[in-house]
Amino acid sequence: MSSDYSARHLSVLEGLEAVRKRPGMYIGSTDSRGLMHCLWEIIDNSVDEALAGHGTEIEVILHRDNSVEVRDHARGIPVDVEPKTGLTGVEVVFTKLHAGGKFGSGSYAASGGLHGVGASVVNALSERLDVEVDREGKTWAMSFHRGEPGRFDDGKGDPSPAAAFHPFEEASSLTVTGKVAKAVTGTRIRYWADTQIFTRGAAFQFEELLGRARQTAFLVPGLGLTIIDERGDEREEHRFKFDGGISEFVEHLASDAPITDVWRLTGDGRFKETVPVLTEGGAMVPTEVERECHVDIALRWGTGYDTIARSFVNIIATPKGGTHVAGFEQGLLKFIRAQVEQNARRLKVGTDKLDKDDVLAGLTVVLTVRLAEPQFEGQTKEVLGTPAVRAIVSSVVAKALGERFSSTKRDDKAQTSLVLDKVVAEMKARISARTHKETQRRKNALESSSLPAKLADCRSTDVAHSELFIVEGDSALGTAKLARDSEHQALLPIRGKILNVQKASIADMLGNAECAAIIQTIGAGSGRSFEISQARYGKVIIMSDADVDGAHIRTLLLTLFFRYMRPMIEEGRVFAAVPPLHRFVVQNPGSKPNETIYTYSEAEFIAVTKDLERRGKKFGTPQRYKGLGEMDADQLAETTMDPAHRTLRRVGVSDAEQAGRVFELLMGNEVAPRKEFIIDSASGLSRDRIDA
Repeated sequence: MSSDYSARHLSVLEGLEAVRKRPGMYIGSTDSRGLMHCLWEIIDNSVDEALAGHGTEIEVILHRDNSVEVRDHARGIPVDVEPKTGLTGVEVVFTKLHAGGKFGSGSYAASGGLHGVGASVVNALSERLDVEVDREGKTWAMSFHRGEPGRFDDGKGDPSPAAAFHPFEEASSLTVTGKVAKAVTGTRIRYWADTQIFTRGAAFQFEELLGRARQTAFLVPGLGLTIIDERGDEREEHRFKFDGGISEFVEHLASDAPITDVWRLTGDGRFKETVPVLTEGGAMVPTEVERECHVDIALRWGTGYDTIARSFVNIIATPKGGTHVAGFEQGLLKFIRAQVEQNARRLKVGTDKLDKDDVLAGLTVVLTVRLAEPQFEGQTKEVLGTPAVRAIVSSVVAKALGERFSSTKRDDKAQTSLVLDKVVAEMKARISARTHKETQRRKNALESSSLPAKLADCRSTDVAHSELFIVEGDSALGTAKLARDSEHQALLPIRGKILNVQKASIADMLGNAECAAIIQTIGAGSGRSFEISQARYGKVIIMSDADVDGAHIRTLLLTLFFRYMRPMIEEGRVFAAVPPLHRFVVQNPGSKPNETIYTYSEAEFIAVTKDLERRGKKFGTPQRYKGLGEMDADQLAETTMDPAHRTLRRVGVSDAEQAGRVFELLMGNEVAPRKEFIIDSASGLSRDRIDA
């Protein structure tokens, strides 16, 4: 490399060249995430129009040729000439960085677009972009090739980026392609992402698009969003429209049973900030302006311990939080702490202090703030930086919750009392987990054991190769002790059916002897304090009888693991043993030893019976096992416990949110949905599967 470095080595990128040279600076990445970011830049422009009161319908079409089209019925992009540049409004919006109607001109009180680069960036990163605007009784059109305005020769065929392109040589202009009624306005944008920019395999993610569209429909009540996918064999269409706003959003997000109704906390605040303002002469002058911040929060507490939080600024998601989220958490924690202190005697809290996680456990919240020209960190707008918003949100939360907690209505009093009980129970569980963390680990010669007395532990301290069998009843325990490999296999008996933790509170769960014994034996804590690195066994194997009761016990145990020790399932460390249902002893002639065959289902039993009869084999009456206790140690070891011969079913979860809904449906407090599920599923049940 040359040590010479002078002004001639400097590069000056003009217009959209900078975007094509450094796309990651504007859209984050050039894979599918960047592709989706571009699409939402266009959609958000239409949503901003809806927020300003113009247009109630937006349509997004994913075409078969990998292009995407966004249509709205808002005011339409201005088509008149912008005096400073001499270009039409359409060309200014799509070719000039930091140009648009969101820089304090009064066109938008609060919008998602702030930097004036969204549409122009998408244009720069598109091989072709077509825009049509309905305004003033006409349809105006313009096309762009990698950001340059011109015309494509499509002929009679469909529009394509491969068509010959002719850039404007002297002056660019809009083309009038049709007439519309005077009252008809709107914008249609269709673009083809540039394959020179985006990585191979980058594609529009339909499920992500549906999720974001649903989310936007929740945030803008009354706005209809239609998503159409024409890429597959069959056309797929989804429409979202919600009039209940973020209250419906919270109900959609929450998966656990409710402790409270959905509460709405709303309020406003004012603050001053100094910003540069563009004067008529074209100069930027620092000016102190007064801003208004509107806060709207919907929240509810549930029986679970997971926190589901979504935050937005002018309908733009802020997944990494910011000052509005900090203000919410600050105001919520301060207020709940004060309430707990006021009710310390009833709640029996002593001198312990609530932590933020204690208050947020089981909380589902959607937090939205609206203000003009918010400060974001970067074009991707993932973090809100406006400092004054923190104090405003905190004040609104404290005031609104104060009204709720001081209400004399019976429902409000009951629900606020349940919230305080829950957060205190979470605090006690956290403190208890921390206190017993060390004593829950595997004992050694220098430590006393706090493990359950009924645990038959293994000798090995090698976690990766150790197994914990949770067995049903003492009768099975006696046989399993003789059948196990005591070096690596530990046994913990439980008495029948444990507590259904989907319906019970945390306090009831911790107070249940069987649940407490399981958590204590595994030794990694529970709920939010669960640390899988502290788990004392590499595998946990549920070994229950092969009958209806055994299946119910297995379901109850899986509910406990899913709700309070979910990482064990997510890492594939929970298994279900598969004990046999039948045993055949095939009598061989002469001195040849008899053959033992095990079957694990009715279908296999019938097939083996027919096969033995066809081959003329003699066998006694097949033994049917009604439970693990009917096997002797050798049989249990051979069929269910010996790693060389046994069959295990690994329990996994591909979609935790969907699994949570299923657990709530089948194991939760609401009887009516479960009854409907059973009635609807009855037609699919074969009579042959009923053991009667």
